[in-house]
Amino acid sequence: MAVKDYIDTNDFTKEELLDMIELAQSMKAMIKEGGRYPLILKDRTLGMIFQQVSTRTRISFETAMTDLGGHAQFFGPGTIQLGGHETLEDTARVMGSLVDILMARVNRHPDVVGLAKNSAVPVINGMSDFNHPTQELGDLMTMIENLPEGKKIEDCKLAFVGDATQVCVSLMFIASKMGMDFVHFGPEGHQVTDGGLVVDKTVDIMAVAEENCKVSGGTITVSDDVECVKGADFVYTDVWYGLYDAEEGGESYMDVFYPKYQVTMDMMDFAGPGSKFMHCLPATRGEEVVDEVMDDPERSLCWVEAENRKHSIRAILAYLLLQHEAERKADEAAADEAEARMSAVLARIGK
Repeated sequence: MAVKDYIDTNDFTKEELLDMIELAQSMKAMIKEGGRYPLILKDRTLGMIFQQVSTRTRISFETAMTDLGGHAQFFGPGTIQLGGHETLEDTARVMGSLVDILMARVNRHPDVVGLAKNSAVPVINGMSDFNHPTQELGDLMTMIENLPEGKKIEDCKLAFVGDATQVCVSLMFIASKMGMDFVHFGPEGHQVTDGGLVVDKTVDIMAVAEENCKVSGGTITVSDDVECVKGADFVYTDVWYGLYDAEEGGESYMDVFYPKYQVTMDMMDFAGPGSKFMHCLPATRGEEVVDEVMDDPERSLCWVEAENRKHSIRAILAYLLLQHEAERKADEAAADEAEARMSAVLARIGK
């Protein structure tokens, strides 16, 4: 049976993820170059649950659903009963009977896992304190669209600089799945190997990534030596204090990361003359990255990356929903009978 939900890219094979990328690229070209919208989710409704504020995720999901002919409903913090008077399990059962697909951006990863377990319709992880799989797919799409000449994605090196945020962990997952060389250049105590993002004690994130590498041929390097960045095709960073972090604040995180882990043009050139810069955004300019790098028209991919969130999310929505509907056998006779009854009632009303 196919995977119902999009909670973690590790639930999918490399081939399935690349199928999503190909679907995303084809729809992107169809819309941007041809001005034609693939209305393949016409009359479908997406329920969007947000426990935090959001820019790129909310806009991308709403726009993607509209582009595909569907409709998105926004449920912000405090607007539904999730985890309040009503249990999470009951909310999932109710919402799963009212919409066609769900997306949840949650404070704690078990919440989105619980929604998926109890919902009859597909559930997408819009971000949790553990991972950010929709960001992953947009990042993969961006790298594939900007491969160095003569290289395939599995030939590339991706260096993440800074704190082990959930974006860092997600990139390690997708890079190891693709067969890339993944590097985390960060200080001790803030490295992926330190276990700071273990929100489920049964999940060993390094074991997951290492198992991916056994299949794909990828590698993982974790170091506080800048030499590990050398040869990187893509240099990626994120804020030095994660959305969920309460560990460092103000000058203390600057003391930990600045200036060694700030992405400057010198670091980009040290990585290689053709290295490209990536950032999930929002960025704290002047901290984890300088303006010169972010705004460089040749080296920076972060603006393309932000747009590709929308294009890749279209593919996730279509992939999950159409697959889910294909597994349900339509009863055409029952539908015809119901339509006839409806027409008869409408005819009586209209007399």
